[in-house]
Amino acid sequence: MQATDTPPTAPSPPAAPAPLADWLRLSLTPRVGLLTAHGLLKKFASPGAIFAAAAAGLSDGLNAAQARALAAGATGETAQAVAAELAAIDLWRQHPGRRVLALDHPDYPPALRATPDAPLLLYVQGRAELLARDALAMVGSRNASAQGASNATRLAQALSETGLVIVSGLALGIDAAAHQGALLGEGGTVAVLGTGIDVIYPRRNTALVERIAREGCLVSEYPLGTAPQSSNFPKRNRIISGLARAVLVVEAAAGSGSLITARLALAQGRDVYAIPGSIHATLAKGCHALIKEGARLVESADDILAALAGQPPGVAQAAPDDSFVDPLLAALGDDPATPALLALRRGLDLPAVQHQLLALELAGLVERLPGGMFQRCGR
Repeated sequence: MQATDTPPTAPSPPAAPAPLADWLRLSLTPRVGLLTAHGLLKKFASPGAIFAAAAAGLSDGLNAAQARALAAGATGETAQAVAAELAAIDLWRQHPGRRVLALDHPDYPPALRATPDAPLLLYVQGRAELLARDALAMVGSRNASAQGASNATRLAQALSETGLVIVSGLALGIDAAAHQGALLGEGGTVAVLGTGIDVIYPRRNTALVERIAREGCLVSEYPLGTAPQSSNFPKRNRIISGLARAVLVVEAAAGSGSLITARLALAQGRDVYAIPGSIHATLAKGCHALIKEGARLVESADDILAALAGQPPGVAQAAPDDSFVDPLLAALGDDPATPALLALRRGLDLPAVQHQLLALELAGLVERLPGGMFQRCGR
């Protein structure tokens, strides 16, 4: 090397992961929802930098209440909540195979990290390595027919035997059948919970949960001890699809929650497959609707494997019905509100409002706050 040559520059080491306490503080700060948190992370790179900027008077992109909440998070109720959760995590992690992965952890699943509303924290129990492998999500009706459950078990086993991980939501019916089939193959299974990872729901799946904890992987974004709440299950569906390359709907009625997972998959750029059924079967209506919209019709594991290998993919997204957007945003106003209160203001059923809020959350128009409340973004 000549004297005038410039020595090669050593690559910078990756930034050290932020302390778990910082991630908990960001996730538990009142009035700061997931979308706001992601926006701040894009700007400041780490929770610690966000808090430092807030203490120095940060207000860009935040309303005054959010800025005050971030600045005050080192003391008071937020600090108490963080300390309580850290203590609970320390006890929970005394058992082997239990981890908490923050968004910046090297073992955080890369496919999920790439989604716009990835959880800030994932509680993981079991074979965490499954989260980084090729996966297919399988979902369907809780009140599955015998044929539907058999289809789910058979397909999940066949796909797992090729090494594909099967992801589902641990519900009764199709979800449970998919997990059971996947455990019979080499690929294994990942169950995404809508509760705290230490809360088994439904109780009828206790034996299945215990087996998945040993042979597969359990995942939750919710703090330890979080009890079942109806609003949490549609939200966890984005993790099911976010962990997978595609989503297969095995059996679903026209208004099934499984269709929420399919819509979330579309928003995340995943393909959607559906199994057809009898034109007279109620539990086939949702699958038929997806196929009409462009979902790939599948009848066997080979159909799925061919599609994942690069055959013409999935679903052309149908134009959504957005007539509810302005009325719901007007009902929400400038202050946070619960879905139940919005349902009362709009004169609608609670499930309808929850579905509308999920669509607005995906569109970045509202965000979910700790405690299940919603607020408008950019207000």
